[in-house]
Amino acid sequence: MDEKVQSTDTDTLEPILGKSYLPRKFKTTVIIPPQNDVDLHANDLNFVAIEQAGSLIGFNVLIGGGLSMEHGNTATFPTTAYEFGFIPLEKTLDTAAAVVMAQRDLGNRSDRKAAKTRYTILRVGLEAFKEQVEQRMGFAFEPIRPYEFTDRGDRIGWVHGIDKKWHLTLFIENGRVLDYPGRPLKTGLREIAKIHKGDFRLTANQNLIVANVDAADKDVIEKLARDHGLINDNVTVQRENSMACVALPTCPLAMAEAERFLPSFIDKMDAIMARHGLQDDFIVTRVTGCPNGCGRAMLAEVGLVGKAVGRYNLHLGGNRVGTRIPRLYKENITEEQILDILDEQIGHWAAGRQDQEGFGDYLIRTGFIKPVVNPSVDFHDASKVPDAAAIV
Repeated sequence: MDEKVQSTDTDTLEPILGKSYLPRKFKTTVIIPPQNDVDLHANDLNFVAIEQAGSLIGFNVLIGGGLSMEHGNTATFPTTAYEFGFIPLEKTLDTAAAVVMAQRDLGNRSDRKAAKTRYTILRVGLEAFKEQVEQRMGFAFEPIRPYEFTDRGDRIGWVHGIDKKWHLTLFIENGRVLDYPGRPLKTGLREIAKIHKGDFRLTANQNLIVANVDAADKDVIEKLARDHGLINDNVTVQRENSMACVALPTCPLAMAEAERFLPSFIDKMDAIMARHGLQDDFIVTRVTGCPNGCGRAMLAEVGLVGKAVGRYNLHLGGNRVGTRIPRLYKENITEEQILDILDEQIGHWAAGRQDQEGFGDYLIRTGFIKPVVNPSVDFHDASKVPDAAAIV
């Protein structure tokens, strides 16, 4: 961050992005384990908080995640982020600048489909990219510190913060705030805004947090939320763990429905789960209208990727915490075909799961589908998965 602004007779260079900026968009997240509430593996640069004796001491740095791909193009594939190492807290901004500058200088500017950080790492090599980052930041990464994710998504409902304030996370299906019949969500939020002294926060999971609520205002805000359908005790945990991109008719890239498809699809999923005695459990389910990845289907246990109107590619075998990419199981199939497959496998899962084993982990442990171990090698070719990796 000490690099000075460079000037010429005709222009002034931005000190980090440079004259031509980055080859593609660049996404950065900060994650506090054990909650992977921002799906770190969908992003270019990720700082995973590490604490010691109750204090933040630094971050594990993971670089090069991304989910977009292109139908029929095996040179494109989703990728989980690579663990680069640990950095102390005071080096955070220097590290961020160094990673951005390495991507600025090494990224592919001639092929948009190969321009993201993950493809830069694959092209120049992981160790070479790491050396470039370390050279720019002026120090070396330390070994990764232990960390674990146990949950993903948002904690729906009230949370009492360390700041002594209350925070209410509202489940907003697909992030769409409207006044629906019997559920005037938009009006309800307007009424809350009239009395709320804190702020509103959008989450990475399409939900909304009424943040920094004083204890004295908690009851009235909850009543307003309930009266307007913003709190609904009948929403299943399956629905809370499902989401979709906007797709048709808003997005010109969409090949199939997603946002308008998901609610009725989850109705049918709920029925299947209840039939197998799993009405209080869930399968992380994501739908995208095209393979660009906005709905993060490539980090779901069940991922549907639009192929044509009414048809989807079905990916299976991700995990609940969002650290494994699901593999393509069936291509270009209908909703009815998808539900038939899920009904059968959910039945097997209900009868044969171990402890609280997730659906994706069960499918891989039993050999129904092979895991994606090294996306650049085996995402498009399951035969390249080592035999030892077939068991969770």
